[in-house]
Amino acid sequence: MSFSGDADILWGTALALARRAGGVSPRGHALPPLLFFTDPDRTLEPWQIAQNLPQGSAVVYRAFSRTDAKETGLKLRAACDRAKIGLLVGKDDALATAIGADGLHLPEMDMARADALSQTYPHWLLTCALHGPLTGRGATGLDAFVVSPVFPAGGASAAKADLGLEAFSRIIAALPCPAYGLGGIQPANAAQLLETRACGIAGVEAIMRAFGR
Repeated sequence: MSFSGDADILWGTALALARRAGGVSPRGHALPPLLFFTDPDRTLEPWQIAQNLPQGSAVVYRAFSRTDAKETGLKLRAACDRAKIGLLVGKDDALATAIGADGLHLPEMDMARADALSQTYPHWLLTCALHGPLTGRGATGLDAFVVSPVFPAGGASAAKADLGLEAFSRIIAALPCPAYGLGGIQPANAAQLLETRACGIAGVEAIMRAFGR
């Protein structure tokens, strides 16, 4: 599949990052170069975006306890299967099991769950949010971190001060597993991540705009 414009920039940069990082987690799982994070308020029909994403990327479905979580999740599962991309669920392992997800994305406060989850679901890809230095906390069982916000961002990250490229680079260089950049990453600044050890790109609105044809 070929892309043009903003989609080509994001995917090309994500691929370059993934190749340089090795593309595989410490647990031996393949790491998608591009992660599309859903948001109930901003991505009303996430399956429409998922079906346009490049093969090998993945969706992180954040349902935030909505009543239609399983229904939407099953639509996403079908779209991801058609596009040959992965599907992770935010926080809720019961929902992930119910819709046949390929993994789980944990909030930072749930980082300690990763070890037990990795043993219960050894085939799952496990990622975790991080908003600053790890500072001695254990990260056993994780495949990758998603560190944010790299740049000034919207949505739930709008109130958070951005890390900036220098701090982001310093944080991920000290981590025990690969890390994605999330937050304010656009086609215009995505190439700046090539100055870091990021393993790929994560995003909401930029990916939605680029692949929402």
